Amino acid sequence: MTKQLLKVVLIGDGGVGKTSLRNQFIHKRFTNAYKATIGADFITKEIELGDGKRVSLQIWDTAGQERFQSLGIAFYRGADACILCYDVTNYLTFEHLAKWRREFLNQAGIGDSNPDFPFVLLGNKIDIDERVVSRRQARGFAREHSILTGAKTEMPCFEASAKDGIHVEDAFIYIAKTVRIPQMELDMVGNGPASTRLDWEADSEARKRSRGCC
Repeated sequence: MTKQLLKVVLIGDGGVGKTSLRNQFIHKRFTNAYKATIGADFITKEIELGDGKRVSLQIWDTAGQERFQSLGIAFYRGADACILCYDVTNYLTFEHLAKWRREFLNQAGIGDSNPDFPFVLLGNKIDIDERVVSRRQARGFAREHSILTGAKTEMPCFEASAKDGIHVEDAFIYIAKTVRIPQMELDMVGNGPASTRLDWEADSEARKRSRGCC
């Protein structure tokens, strides 16, 4: 049975629900007692995908406050995927995504060297009837930034409710199923070229069925 580790970073403005999304995925619970994340921390969850494949997602929850952004370089390095989080009821959190994405690429040391670095777009709080960010706008952001970088695969987008547990797993399961483990990392853990690797080019129809949005 093969076992692989993926480092996944959640970024976005403070208050969009990054911690709540992670807690819902990991612990299947939600609390209204909101406490701002200080710096960053991570929790690991192992997922079994079938055919002997097991993936451990090391999910990093990062602070969204401006004063903590300088710490990003310490937490972003080595990330295998990044989830861009926004609040569908707060347009500013959506407007700031381009800045978050750019800062992540710079501080993670990726820059333009990997146009296909796996980003996932995730809109939270669809349980609140005060939407100001449409699905069409989310798709437009994903399409625009995929074209700008020359990515072969368009950035997937999802919508979810951390409070009600709606579609929360979709983005994380998508990453577990589709993001490749870099070959160098596989060699370091001794799996080598013969090991089973997750395929980034997953079946498009299956991806569409699993998405909660777009």
